[in-house]
Amino acid sequence: MAAPESSYPPGLTRRPSRNTAITNFSTEVFDHEVVPSSLHSIVPILRVASEIETERPRVAYLCRFYAFEKAHRLDQNSTGRGVRQFKTSLLQRLERDNASSLSHRIKKTDAREIESYYQHYYSQYIRALDQGEEADRAQLGKAYQTAGVLFEVLCAVNKTEKVEEVAPEIIAAARDVEEKQNIYAPYNILPLDAAGASLAIMQLEEVKAAISALWNCRGLTWPPAFEQHRQRTNELDLFDWLRAMFGFQRDNVRNQRENLIILLANVHIRLNPKPEPMNTVGTSFCLDDRAIDAVMNKLFKNYKTWCKFLGRKHSLRLPQSQQDVQQRKILYMGLYLLIWGEAANIRFMPECLCYIFHNMAYELHGLLAGNVSIVTGENIKPSYGGDDESFLRKVVTPLYCVIEKEAQKSKNGKAPYTAWCNYDDLNEYFWSSDCFSLGWPMRDDGEFFKSTREVVKAMVIIAWTETPLLSIFKKNVLYPVSSIFITAAALRLLQSILEVAINFPSQRRWVFTDVMRSVLKIIVSFAWAVLLPLCYAHSFNVAPTQIQNVLSFLGQLKGVPALYIMAVGLYSLPNILAAAFFLFPMLRRFIENSDWLIIRFLMWWSQPRTYVGRGMHESQFSLIKYTLFWILLLASKMALSFFVMVTFCSWNIFIWKFGDLVTYHYVNFSQIRPLVKPTKDIMTINKVKYQWHEFFPQAKNNYGAVASLWAPVIMEFVLKDSSTSMQVYFMDTQIWYSIYSTIYGGFIGACDRLGEIRTLMMLRSRFQSLPGAFNDCLVPSDKSRKRGFSLAKRFAEASASKRSEAARFAQLWNEIICCFREEDLVNDKLGLEMDLLLVPYSSDPSLKIIQWPPFLLASKIPIALDMAVQFRPKDSDLWKRISSDEYMKCAVIECYESFKQILNIVIAGETEKRIIANIVKEVETNISKSTLLANFRMSALPPLYGKFVELVGYLREGNPSKRDSVVLLLQDMLEVVTRDMMVNEIRELVELGSSGKVGNQLFASIVFPPKVTPQWEEQIERLYLLLTVKESAMDIPTNLEARRRISFFTNSLFMDMPRAPKVRKMLSFSVLTPYYSEETLYSRNDLEMENEDGISIIYYLQKIFPDEWNNFLERINCKKESESEVWESEENILQLRHWVSLRGQTLCRTVRGMMYYRRALKLQAFLDMANEEELLEGYKAVTAPVGEEKRSQRSLYAQLEAVADMKFTYVATCQNYGNQKRSGDRRATDILNLMLNNPSLRVAFVDEVEEREGTGKVQKVYYSVLVKAADNLDQEIYRIKLPGPAKIGEGKPENQNHAIVFTRGEALQAIDMNQASTYDNYLEEALKMRNLLEEFNEDHGVRPPTILGVREHIFTGSVSSLAWFMSNQETSFVTIGQRVLARPLKVRFHYGHPDVFDRIFHITRGGMSKASRGINLSEDIFAGFNSILRRGNVTHHEYIQVGKGRDVGLNQISLFEAKVACGNGEQTLSRDVYRLGHRFDFFRMLSCYFTTVGFYISAMMVVLTAYVFLYGRLYLCLSGLEQSIVRFARAKGSTALKAAMASESVVQMGLLMALPMIMEIGLERGFKTALGEMIIMQLQLAAVFFTFSLGTKVHYYGRTILHGGAKYRATGRGFVVRHEKFAENYRLYSRSHFTKGLELMMLLIVYHLYGTAAAGSAAYMLLTGSMWFLVISWLFAPFMFNPSGFEWQKIVDDWDDWTKWISSRGGIGVPATKSWESWWDEEQEHLLHTGFVGRFWEVVLSLRFFLYQYGVVYHLHVANGDTSIMVYALSWLVIAAVVIILKIVSMGRKKFSADYQLMFRLLKLFLFIGFVVTLVFFFLFLNLTVGDLFVCLLAFLPTGWALLSITIACKPLVKGLKMWSSVKALARGYDYIMGIVIFTPVAMLAWFPFISEFQTRLLFNQAFSRGLQIQRILAGGKKHK
Repeated sequence: MAAPESSYPPGLTRRPSRNTAITNFSTEVFDHEVVPSSLHSIVPILRVASEIETERPRVAYLCRFYAFEKAHRLDQNSTGRGVRQFKTSLLQRLERDNASSLSHRIKKTDAREIESYYQHYYSQYIRALDQGEEADRAQLGKAYQTAGVLFEVLCAVNKTEKVEEVAPEIIAAARDVEEKQNIYAPYNILPLDAAGASLAIMQLEEVKAAISALWNCRGLTWPPAFEQHRQRTNELDLFDWLRAMFGFQRDNVRNQRENLIILLANVHIRLNPKPEPMNTVGTSFCLDDRAIDAVMNKLFKNYKTWCKFLGRKHSLRLPQSQQDVQQRKILYMGLYLLIWGEAANIRFMPECLCYIFHNMAYELHGLLAGNVSIVTGENIKPSYGGDDESFLRKVVTPLYCVIEKEAQKSKNGKAPYTAWCNYDDLNEYFWSSDCFSLGWPMRDDGEFFKSTREVVKAMVIIAWTETPLLSIFKKNVLYPVSSIFITAAALRLLQSILEVAINFPSQRRWVFTDVMRSVLKIIVSFAWAVLLPLCYAHSFNVAPTQIQNVLSFLGQLKGVPALYIMAVGLYSLPNILAAAFFLFPMLRRFIENSDWLIIRFLMWWSQPRTYVGRGMHESQFSLIKYTLFWILLLASKMALSFFVMVTFCSWNIFIWKFGDLVTYHYVNFSQIRPLVKPTKDIMTINKVKYQWHEFFPQAKNNYGAVASLWAPVIMEFVLKDSSTSMQVYFMDTQIWYSIYSTIYGGFIGACDRLGEIRTLMMLRSRFQSLPGAFNDCLVPSDKSRKRGFSLAKRFAEASASKRSEAARFAQLWNEIICCFREEDLVNDKLGLEMDLLLVPYSSDPSLKIIQWPPFLLASKIPIALDMAVQFRPKDSDLWKRISSDEYMKCAVIECYESFKQILNIVIAGETEKRIIANIVKEVETNISKSTLLANFRMSALPPLYGKFVELVGYLREGNPSKRDSVVLLLQDMLEVVTRDMMVNEIRELVELGSSGKVGNQLFASIVFPPKVTPQWEEQIERLYLLLTVKESAMDIPTNLEARRRISFFTNSLFMDMPRAPKVRKMLSFSVLTPYYSEETLYSRNDLEMENEDGISIIYYLQKIFPDEWNNFLERINCKKESESEVWESEENILQLRHWVSLRGQTLCRTVRGMMYYRRALKLQAFLDMANEEELLEGYKAVTAPVGEEKRSQRSLYAQLEAVADMKFTYVATCQNYGNQKRSGDRRATDILNLMLNNPSLRVAFVDEVEEREGTGKVQKVYYSVLVKAADNLDQEIYRIKLPGPAKIGEGKPENQNHAIVFTRGEALQAIDMNQASTYDNYLEEALKMRNLLEEFNEDHGVRPPTILGVREHIFTGSVSSLAWFMSNQETSFVTIGQRVLARPLKVRFHYGHPDVFDRIFHITRGGMSKASRGINLSEDIFAGFNSILRRGNVTHHEYIQVGKGRDVGLNQISLFEAKVACGNGEQTLSRDVYRLGHRFDFFRMLSCYFTTVGFYISAMMVVLTAYVFLYGRLYLCLSGLEQSIVRFARAKGSTALKAAMASESVVQMGLLMALPMIMEIGLERGFKTALGEMIIMQLQLAAVFFTFSLGTKVHYYGRTILHGGAKYRATGRGFVVRHEKFAENYRLYSRSHFTKGLELMMLLIVYHLYGTAAAGSAAYMLLTGSMWFLVISWLFAPFMFNPSGFEWQKIVDDWDDWTKWISSRGGIGVPATKSWESWWDEEQEHLLHTGFVGRFWEVVLSLRFFLYQYGVVYHLHVANGDTSIMVYALSWLVIAAVVIILKIVSMGRKKFSADYQLMFRLLKLFLFIGFVVTLVFFFLFLNLTVGDLFVCLLAFLPTGWALLSITIACKPLVKGLKMWSSVKALARGYDYIMGIVIFTPVAMLAWFPFISEFQTRLLFNQAFSRGLQIQRILAGGKKHK
């Protein structure tokens, strides 16, 4: 019998069901969890004390007292962190509880008390729970653990009270508990102990087969001392033997045992043909060899490739005996997994793991083969065998120490990369056969453990000679043009030298062959650089006669040396061969993977032989596709040059590069040719009147002017060193790529059927095909289906006869709708949305139609009724009109049949039944004869309809008191039919009616209320909806998010996807979510806390999601009018906390979304496994089992749970969970609650424990721990010791790496939950996960997929215009952008999105990210790089999506953009991009370049072009050259020269870059919508935002390239879009935008003052308009997009805050937000760690500011036109005088301001008087004007900034001169001036109230459109309780 509920011990409750309500406990972590790490062993004792305290307070006291004693023994001196405070607190608790607990003691002594309770606990709880197979394992295991603790305390108490004897029954119980404790050990998925054999998951045949294979220990020799008891009972398996031999940790063995079993079981069950059972009965299965081979081949593919690369034979040697082969294979797989599972950070070094495995596998073979050591003459033994941690200590820790030592050298990523070795550096040591010199066992003195420390030329020639197109082969043209090969040879020599110079510092252990190759490359390049010019210098006649004869066919090329042509041909031969190989990728793959010596030699010469990057070329078809893409793109660019710019002659030269040939991408002369004639004119100008001191006045040709004119054109070319060549790209190729990716991506998207269903109207029109699409995509079938594009994709429409198919669709569809209700997207009471969307769970077998959801049939009955009443023609015409609408036809038939069925159920009298039968017969007879309209009056239908509706209403209520009303209704309905409708009286009806009147009245005998069943309730509710719902149901659902999700889901079913297999045969997968300390679940305080504007989170969300808020109130049964009721119940408050958290970017939301996978798998497994009866009963009946069914492991419910466990694992790696528990952090409790609400959720964390060594010294020890929820607490499953701190590189990848060992299955999905992005998931999308995983088995080219890309939906786009811009930008990237990257370009990588990894592929190749500090800042994309380089394949699939949250405020967006830009800067410097450039062919390399770092390079070139243009103009106008040139042009009438001098500078603002965004919106939501949104975006200043973002990208990318030091930037996750203070904006944008904007503004002002080329304001604005737009965007965008940015009171507060901040002094511990000095020091931090090159370029770039002063001072009136050098020298005297005065004031303030205040005031007075006198003197005698004062600011402020920048770059030198304080004071002054300049316009605009209102409308337009009361929110609306 089942134990009564009261028999459960305190703290032991039934395991919560997956469908139970959300539970919660204390908001603080329990006191027994707040235990110092050094005392963690007393936690179980404190837990038991808390559990039993209510029942036996004295026993709880004794447990705590024993815990205190044990804690004291563990740390007697209380030296551990927090130990003294903990012991004091516990002692106080004991003193407080002693008296009260003593009063509750039942027995006389404490010993008797605890003995009595122990006996009671054992007999009442353990015996009651132990019910064999029906026992609750979790409860029983917990009870045994509690009993074990109680016995330990009992023994301690007896010892204290000197009790010598213990009752025999207690001893027997203790022995039983001790035995059972090991049996009922905590487990993860598979309970592999004896007690778990009866569980459903252990009954799966594939699990049994895998376990039986692992238990095959035949022939193995065990160490005698190893677990003798288990040896005797044969309880050991192959993993235990590996542990005994090689010294692996116990929990590592347990973890990997389960990992391998699940892998093998999942592969085994998918085998086709199916494996046969081992015996005829079919109850015992053996593991099929095909399953073992499949796993083994995949697991060891990288290892075998490594052995082949190094020329070594692998160690996977199999025995001769066939019966031992399977055992040996499992041992090899187990060995590798155990090595990997314990390798910690070494997992980032896959070839290092290969080296370890290679040697240990060799020893394993020797052990099993009985080999004898040559050295000792004894049998081979493991080199590192021993205790459980010997492998960790002797193998992993030494390697880890090397990694840690190198990481320390990195100085947190700030040291130069040449000063330390990262993970890749260390791993690449094992790419050489030299690694075997380490030996095995590895030598401590091994080397590894030692300490480490031309186009432009051709273009100009052709353009300069003004050569027509067809005259290029003439002597005077071809001769100079052919010199391009000489330039190429010189560049090749330079490249060879630079390659050695750049790579040498990072190659700590160069291989001799690499050194020789580099030297030979330089020698050969030098030889060609000398030989080609020599051949070029010889004439044709000087060549030998033989060569003349051979080259006689070249005679027409007169003037070109034949010997030179021969040399050029020989020089180009390798490149011609490479071009040939390009056309045949299969041949190139073979060559790169070949071991033939001659091929290896040739490949060695062409490029370094590296382990990665070989054989990564795509198929011939893929190559043709992306080659054609780029050829069309480049041809289009050429066509534009030829046919659009017809004014100028254009010519394009192509010298293609295939392989390593120097490439000159095509050169467009349309930008060159117009400048040729003006350049010649400028060079002929001799008499130039310089307006400054010209150092070379006699110089000819005016080269300075020519350079200024040509510099912007030169900047149009982006020079990129890639591979072994210098490649020249056009900046505008990025725009052409955007255009072509838009066109191709839109075409592919349309072919993929994206956007076919995007509205409710489209959904209704396609709903009839939805069940067929569902069956085709989501229902498993043995029929094969051809995939691919088809113009018409039709599915079989659902048939009413196939009830099981209809039931399957109903279960799935209704579960989605129920999920919508749980998420409060639809209502179920007020608006009946849920009922209108549901499909009947159990279809009526009497109906011959499909019962569609009521929202499709809304208003169909009233419309059909009106048609019948007003219709006059024939019956057949009426029915044809009704049948033309399928939904109307179904509604009419269903209502008619339901009407008959209801009457049959309700009417009980025989007479009445006969009457009804006759009427029905008459109606149906007339219908069959098409005489219904003739024999029935349709005008009476409305009254009958009304009475029928009233009848159905009574049946819904089921109120017995309405029985008489029902009788009257039935009589009235009969009268309407017989008297008002029937034309001809039917005699039989009259007779029956008369007989009814003689006796009792008609319908007196009815069944009312009828028996209520779920089917009856469903039928009546549905019928009522069909009859009463009007036109309003056409808009169901009303929630926009619900509409979007339904539309996308239904649309995706019509897209091309693999057919779903059965759940048991699908690929198993895991989800891994890294978490640090982000918000988990909002507390009540978080909800109510108001920000500075008086806005609380709950108030904000009520306005953002008003419909969902109303649905929530409805769900918790609170009326909208009384919202204060929500706060009156703790349960409601808990529900409210979850409601808010699920709309924020929290871990709670991510976990909820990912757990939909499990819910979907259970539903789909039910559809797979349920029989017809269970299917018709419904899924709900199975998921809510009761009684025996719930406890039975053979029930369908248990089987669904088992299958879901086998296929899905979710691990949240909360690395700080242990520390959060000990510190009492609320997040720890929230994480525990997540585990309790999601029992299958696992949490992995790094536990930092203080342990005492044998010497007594306390040291920190680190463990990787996995826990799950059990009995309202977390239960430890695995604890694997680490060699040291897990985080020695970048945080997120290290966090993923430590937890990846706890994942399971063949696939792994990366789901982030951090400050960069938060992911969500949807149930309907989770249903398609089976289909997505099948892509791993589909044909995607020459290599199977290793990463499956998944599209995203950005759910944060409706908060503000900024969020909308960011959402659209991100959406276009994750859809059309990645669509094109994957097809056709084949360069999609991993971008931190919810991609699905081939788990085995990646765990054997370095993991799912890279973790080296700094260089791997963008850690995710390196997983994509690594996958491609290791011959993987990354695909992209858009029939499934995952939700994603993004930043919504400008500051958050900017911080994110800064992080990405820094990451791209590091990528530019990385070896991965370098190798991709080397190994990709030309066109694929173009794709890679323009979609990764090339985008940032192009952006940087846009800004640099603006700088070069303006500084060139500044030089021309200030020097006087521009005036002279314009005068010359006017005199000569040179139109070309005038045009050149007044040429417009247009900076691309990204309009064309927005094309993909427009295309994607148009594709998925309609092009009318796309056009409208594009216009609205421009009106909302989207161009300003994207231009501002351009500045962010350029600044941080350039800084990273120049100085390195990229770091992670936390963006935060706020709910409310709040006002950012001016000081915060200044801190964030001062250096990235404000200084650059002010510099450009000064350039434009100076050019306006002194420029002469642009005559008039209109010409000036045409010339500089785009520059001014750039300036305004960079200076004022932070205030335009700042909520309340122009509100006067905010402006006043911001000014006070800013002045306080800028005047505050810094110091140790003062944050940058509080002090200008602290911020300034942080802002210059990158210069502290930069090298000499970085400082040098800082100084060089700062020199540009001196040009202002040099040019402007000569234009002052005070200069009187003097151009001598003395004018400039005197200007420096002015600067010196100002500096001296400021220094005097500064020193006076320090010396006199405190004690001699009067003297200090007099000093300032004298200085002021002197300043005024000087000004008056200059005004009176030196012609100084007021304008000169303004111009002086333009001259001297840039000079001061230049001096400031140079001194900062030379900080060590300046500090040595004791002048750093003066530099700091000068910097503060500049920041103060810049702040005033920027703040003043903002304050002036704030004077006008309408500006603030306009800005609010501009910023929150999207929120306004959703009804958000943003004005009230920003005004500080309060929450009303």
